[in-house]
Amino acid sequence: MALALGRVTPRVLHHIQVPVQVLLYAGLFVVAEYVVSWLHLPLPANLVGMVMLLALIVCRIVPLTWVRAGARWLLAEMLLFFVPAVVAVVNYAQLLMVDGWRIFLVIAISTMLVLGATAWVVDRVYRFEMRRLNHD
Repeated sequence: MALALGRVTPRVLHHIQVPVQVLLYAGLFVVAEYVVSWLHLPLPANLVGMVMLLALIVCRIVPLTWVRAGARWLLAEMLLFFVPAVVAVVNYAQLLMVDGWRIFLVIAISTMLVLGATAWVVDRVYRFEMRRLNHD
């Protein structure tokens, strides 16, 4: 009996792992919304929630393995979450015809800025890690 339960338990845990992790993200978002409204922060709740999750991971309150599967699932299904936004854009065809080039220009410039900032941060962290490893 114990052997049979030993085989079933990891399988059951594997199937409930992703929903529990997604619920953890949703719970952090709700808490972040409350914190933003309570402290009157000029930041979006999702950004505050990500900072809270990062703090929980860095302080080792929440192990990284507890959030990895849920994050992978959300990233894999990201396209599904953007379909309603793309369908909504179709309703604004007139806006796209008049100001579409400006919108796409802003999107292109902001994307390049984000990519550049990310590359700069990765380069700085890489150099810091290499210096740290060379000194040890």
